[in-house]
Amino acid sequence: MRVFAIADLHLATVTPKPMTVFGPQWAGHPQAIFDRWREVVREGDLVLLPGDLSWAMRLPDALIDLAPVAALPGTKVMLRGNHDYWWPTLGKLRAALPPRLHAIQNDALRFGNVVVCGSRGWLTPGYEALNAEDERLLAREAERLSLSVQAAGKLRQPGDRLIMMLHYPPASPPYPTNPFLQVIEAARPDVIVYGHLHGVPAEKTMRHVAGIPAYMVAADGLKFTPRLVLEP
Repeated sequence: MRVFAIADLHLATVTPKPMTVFGPQWAGHPQAIFDRWREVVREGDLVLLPGDLSWAMRLPDALIDLAPVAALPGTKVMLRGNHDYWWPTLGKLRAALPPRLHAIQNDALRFGNVVVCGSRGWLTPGYEALNAEDERLLAREAERLSLSVQAAGKLRQPGDRLIMMLHYPPASPPYPTNPFLQVIEAARPDVIVYGHLHGVPAEKTMRHVAGIPAYMVAADGLKFTPRLVLEP
């Protein structure tokens, strides 16, 4: 099973929000995502969707955005981004999701020999100082990531690969230590994927975290083509 990843789909069917206001690179969105997805992803593949999937404010509206994603090739697994305001409780969400579209929140899922864990993440220390609210959210999200890693440990079988999804990057330049890095260093996943960054080519972003391959997969940075992050 091959594993692809693409974040920040920013779909807006019910309440249109043209993404070209954020730059000309968004021209042709979202059809470019769907077209290029079909070019590279096969039915037996797994596609990771680390957040900012829909601009909707309510779950019924988000489900309209997610329906064409669910219909694309492959099994998909998503987590919440900072703009996914529509995201309800996990039980309610899982009950409403169409087939082949899965969600992670404080837990983990296993697909074949791949275990997927993750959390939204938050701002991390770097160029800019964090305020008290940022520090609180950073600690909370690190705890949620730790819970997800623990759940992954219970699912993981010998020979399984562990993939960690984050919406926010796990560290910020000049990359001082932070609670996410501590969880990552203890968990030692095989691959990390993250999104959130816009207008930044993937080749100019952080490629390793604690020696672990890391992939920035925000849609515009990938020119809207899902990125292959793990092969059998």
